[in-house]
Amino acid sequence: MRQSLNPWITSPATETAEEETPDAYSPPAAVISAPLKGMVEPDAADRLACRTMTGSAALWIIGTHGGAGESRIADLLGARATDHCWPVLQGGSKPRVLLVCRADMRGLTAARSALTQWVSGATPKVDLLGLAIMADAPGKTPKALRDFTSIVGGGAPRLWTLPWVEAWRIGDTTTTASREFQRFITDIATLATDTTTSNIAH
Repeated sequence: MRQSLNPWITSPATETAEEETPDAYSPPAAVISAPLKGMVEPDAADRLACRTMTGSAALWIIGTHGGAGESRIADLLGARATDHCWPVLQGGSKPRVLLVCRADMRGLTAARSALTQWVSGATPKVDLLGLAIMADAPGKTPKALRDFTSIVGGGAPRLWTLPWVEAWRIGDTTTTASREFQRFITDIATLATDTTTSNIAH
């Protein structure tokens, strides 16, 4: 019998023998849709900072670590990057935000910390749309990373797993090249203009 894993305590599985292609992976249903009472915030060293932002945007992109793809996703969606910070808007309005990370162990661990910070109520008031996990390399996803993605993604209101785009390595920023990206862009465009999504905020 397979034992259920606690997404905030249990370490990811270390088994790496099995691999799965990105196209075959189906992300789990989101589990947490709003901050929860009683959740403990992460250590100070693992928290994202807060920063007062000038201007406005329909959507703010928060990279949970360096190299997360924050700027790439912001450009793709016509959104604004926050430089790895929770945005605080002048006037006290509540920004819509999207967390972004890479699909390696470092990136997923950083995303878990950011989600723990949000779900514990230790962030500014934001409308968190979800988490986008960008592939960190071409080819198959190791099973350990696939399993950890399921654990981390369960802590977000919504989860998108995005494949590797080889054209971006040589500066072709016009290519998204997959149905996953097209679906992602459509989802975000809908959510960014949907007034009901503010119900999943704190």
